[in-house]
Amino acid sequence: MTYGLLAALFLLPPVLVTVLAVVVRRPGPHWWAITGATITGLLLLTIVFDTAMITADLFRYDEDQLSGVLIGIVPLEDLAWPVAAGLLLPSLALLLDSPEDR
Repeated sequence: MTYGLLAALFLLPPVLVTVLAVVVRRPGPHWWAITGATITGLLLLTIVFDTAMITADLFRYDEDQLSGVLIGIVPLEDLAWPVAAGLLLPSLALLLDSPEDR
């Protein structure tokens, strides 16, 4: 299994939960802005710290399993995890939030 396929499988549930949350709750622009800012922050932190960890040779990737797309020295596939977290947690909060709490 390639890292890209693993990343896609990992992203599928958060994307489905986000679609469900958006359809059911119809969030406004504020929710989208906060969620986008969260994902952006997580992506930047991941790029910085993965760059440091790859440079320090704390872990390696099987080059044959990567897409070859890099951001600096960070494989694109490695950015699926912060996107998944940045989508899933706000979407779950949106779904679990009762209308009285808003």
